[in-house]
This record gives sequence, C-alpha cells and structure tokens, in this order.
Amino acid sequence: MKEQSTAMERFQDMWSKYSTLAILVLILIVFSALAPGSFLSGNNFLRILEQSSITILLAVGEFFAILLAGIDLSVGSVMALTGVVAAQLMVMGIPWPIAVLLGCLVLGGLIGALNGGLINLTGLPPFVITLGTMAIFRGLTYVLSDARAVSGLPPEFSAAVGGQVLGFLAVPILVALAISALLVFFTVKTKPGRNLYAMGGNPQAAWFAGINLKRHTLLAFTISGAAAGLAGMVNVARLGAAEPNAGTGWELFAIAAVIIGGTSFFGGEGVIWKVVIGGLIIGTINNGLNMVGVSAYYQQIAMGALIVLAVTLDRFFGSSSKR
Repeated sequence: MKEQSTAMERFQDMWSKYSTLAILVLILIVFSALAPGSFLSGNNFLRILEQSSITILLAVGEFFAILLAGIDLSVGSVMALTGVVAAQLMVMGIPWPIAVLLGCLVLGGLIGALNGGLINLTGLPPFVITLGTMAIFRGLTYVLSDARAVSGLPPEFSAAVGGQVLGFLAVPILVALAISALLVFFTVKTKPGRNLYAMGGNPQAAWFAGINLKRHTLLAFTISGAAAGLAGMVNVARLGAAEPNAGTGWELFAIAAVIIGGTSFFGGEGVIWKVVIGGLIIGTINNGLNMVGVSAYYQQIAMGALIVLAVTLDRFFGSSSKR
C-alpha cells in the first residue's frame, strides 16, 4: 500500500509539472499527422500565436478570478464593450493612445472593480454576479453601438497595435507576452500577488493572517477586467473595426485555457506561464480543426469536453486531490 501511495504521489507531482506541456505536444502531433506539411509551417505557427493572443489576454485575467475559487463570466462582454467605447472615442477624434488608455484599460479595470465590488457588497458567488454583468455589459455594447460595427478607425492605430514588427512578428503576440510577463512578476514578486494565492487556498486562514479579503477580491477582478479590456483593444486593431458581437462565447476559451493550464478550479493553485500555454493549446486546437475542415460547432464541443476533462483530472490527480 505504501508503494502504491508513493507511486500515486509521484504521478501527481509529474502531472502538476508537465501536464500542460504534454497536452500541447500531443495536440501538435495529432494535427501534424492530420495536416502534414502545412500545420507545422513557420507561417502557420505565427498565425497560431497571433490568433492565441486574445485568448491569452482573456485567460491571464480570468486566472485571478479562478485563483480565488471564483469565476468571471463577463470577460467576453467586457472585451466587446471596451472595444466599442475605444473605437467611438477614436472616431470622435481623440488620439488613439488616449482612446485606448481610457476606453480599454481604464474602463476595463473599472468594470472589473465593479464586479469585485458587487461580490463584496452582496456576498453572492462570483458566478452569479458575473453572469448578470455579462448580460448587462453586452446589452450596453449593443446600445452604445446601435448594434452596428464601429469603423473608420485611424490607420496608425491598426498599424501600431495590429501590425507587425521586423516584418513577421505580429504586435498582438508581443502585447500578450508583455502582459503575461508583468503578471508573472506580480504573482511571484509582490505581496498582493502572494496574498491572492493564500486567499484562494484557504480564505479563513488568510483572514486570520491579516489579509483583507474584500480588497484582494476587488484587486483580482480589476485585473481580470483590465486584461479583458486589453483583449478588446487587440481585437479591434486586428479587425480594423469594433464589432458589438465580439467576444461572444470567448469566456469559454478563457476558462478552458486557465483550467487546461493547470490552475485548480478549487482555488489557490496555478501559474501564469502555464495559462499562456493553455491559451496556445486553445489556439492550436481552433487552428488545427479549421485546417482539417471541422465545423465551428464541433470546436465548441471540443472546448466543453476539454474543460470537463481538465477539471476531472485536476480533481483526481492534481493539486485539489491532495486537500
């Protein structure tokens, strides 16, 4: 029995360390076999990175909500609302850097703070609050845009945020990696970042240790909202217009990336760099399924199945099984 217990512990440790990379490698092998010669080409690899940039930005923000054993279902709606507001500011003649700062980053952070504030004020689960605000923010997006795309954006904005550097590397990739690196530093090197782990792992113990639970809940959801706002900026730059339907269903991609990236759905466990790989996995799956001609409807089935599988494996083999 002792040998079996030791073997299980070793497997759990291996799963915790390498499961995300193993999933990515397996998916690359599968699609390489299904689409030989084209899937692993240099151009397609860069395309996967660029397509994954929005998912990564949404996911690294969603990570903080899930780290607290909560969830943020509003990220897709926030992405659309901030994109529309920023685009309208640019059309009104406001310089695009200011429009992006106010419409995406500041507004996204304020919306996230609103989510966190409502959770603190009502004491309701984040699922309930963000389910409601998801509908509210989507409705506001339709109202502000009159359910029509906002176009006529300055070309310098699209070139600066949606263009390329060095002739081949898309700016959205650099934005996603830079934000991810900043959040890695925040979680590893700062006291508030470490407090969020403690709070997610055991809220009662964190409270006894003097951690302000409401303040850190507000912080986590503010980060989630700001990251969704940045995703809105990147999406508008890539499309050249702000679509009111943007981000519909993308909360599923964000949650899938976080969970597949090894973050425990039960709180207190996870790292940003694995979430980035989780975002790449989602982008790779979407790209590969498109390349082999699979319908978008089946892609949604695949995402849902992956979430169920990842949470189940975490429950039996991951960090949560040790609690």
